[in-house]
Amino acid sequence: MNPPLAAVLWDMDGTLIDTEPFWMAAETELVEAHGGVWTYEDGLAMVGKPMIVGAQTLAARGVDLPHAEIIDFLNARVAAAVAAGIPWQPGARELLGAVRAAGVPMALVTSSFAVLADPFAAAVGLFDVVVSGDEVSRPKPDPEPYELAARRLGVDIGSCIAVEDSRSGIASAVASGASTIAIEVHHSVAERPGLSRVSSLVDVSVEDLLRVAAGEVLDLRVAS
Repeated sequence: MNPPLAAVLWDMDGTLIDTEPFWMAAETELVEAHGGVWTYEDGLAMVGKPMIVGAQTLAARGVDLPHAEIIDFLNARVAAAVAAGIPWQPGARELLGAVRAAGVPMALVTSSFAVLADPFAAAVGLFDVVVSGDEVSRPKPDPEPYELAARRLGVDIGSCIAVEDSRSGIASAVASGASTIAIEVHHSVAERPGLSRVSSLVDVSVEDLLRVAAGEVLDLRVAS
């Protein structure tokens, strides 16, 4: 019989660590170096998108470089920023530790490439599996990344919880069949059947995860 909670599958950027300002700064630097303008709203539109989509968008905004070079530049800038100090989201490190203490397997499932995901996972030392954006043929919002994580863990995706913040990531997690918890970080999250919503990981406990795994839908958002 499958356990009620076989594994927790975590997104990285925005969910566990606050890297979006790093991505936006790198995008702005690159676009401005090529004579263009990149706004906060432009950067916000890229949150959760596959790296190739970001490269194509920046190229269309005047960055005269091959897509691979754009991706390498962005990764290098963000990797250097994270290496200087992991910018944890509130409650993330504590909840990761509590899940590990409860003996629940965990995977990191991110659209970021391995050059970012692997050093982060190594520094944290709590993930059993890492799935990065450059090792899937169909990145988020396709369910492939989450499905691959479950296969690598050897668990039923339907007994897993995915934790996400971006619209693209939420769509990927829900489509995979995982019970999904959405954190409202950069975007408001629309209500949909079976989707739990929270304002912060500070408000989430292992007991809450077990409730979601048992089929309960949580709404732990702080009223604005």
